[in-house]
Amino acid sequence: MNPEDLAISRAVRAAFGETPPRRIGIAVSGGGDSTALLLSLARGFAETGVTLHAATVDHGLRPEAAAEARAAAGQAADLGISHDTLRWQGWDGAGNLQDQARRARYALLSDWARGQGIPTVALGHTSDDRAETVLMRLGRAAGVDGLAAMHRERWVDGIRFLRPMLSLTREDLRAYLRRNGLTWSEDPSNEDEGYARIRARKALTELENLGITTSALNAVADHMAEAREVLQLVEDAGINHGYLENQVFSTAVRRGKE
Repeated sequence: MNPEDLAISRAVRAAFGETPPRRIGIAVSGGGDSTALLLSLARGFAETGVTLHAATVDHGLRPEAAAEARAAAGQAADLGISHDTLRWQGWDGAGNLQDQARRARYALLSDWARGQGIPTVALGHTSDDRAETVLMRLGRAAGVDGLAAMHRERWVDGIRFLRPMLSLTREDLRAYLRRNGLTWSEDPSNEDEGYARIRARKALTELENLGITTSALNAVADHMAEAREVLQLVEDAGINHGYLENQVFSTAVRRGKE
């Protein structure tokens, strides 16, 4: 394994700590990020006694989705990883599709993991995803909680969802796959500017000249996460949360100007 590939495997593996669970789930879509997650975990946990299981959520919203799920199953099989396809049939055509689909993914994956005895499910979000989320929340004038975007882990119905690739960029992962001769599916909605995330993604390329980069927005999220932890501590101590949030946010803004 070359040094670049080894660094990716080690970074992803390290996110699980010194005592990882014996069974780990992997959410895969067939896209580049989750395909890289699948490969890096297969390598990172090779011969460790950790068993990996993959799952794909087929939302049934695009004709290509079933074929992409089969391709993801094939990639998992090539790496010796079991795979299940989970199908969502809950959208009635009303409301925010992206939000409902996201909620459905977590619900389906948490139910699947619980049934398999899997305590932790890995997700393929990258530093680019996090930066886009921060940018969108800035546009909504989010506070500390909102700007502490995309936590490294979250819990849904007793299942831990972990994002082990937040230190890696989308291009890091595409290069990783190309070096290893792996292909991936491209979701056509990734070019649809009807979605706020896609507009944010394209806007980031224009904002780089102002220093508003992926790394800078990730640093903002880290700073806000630290501020949120402090706010939680003082709230637990009975101090007014709203007042302190305003003070911490103002301090963070001044810090960014220095």
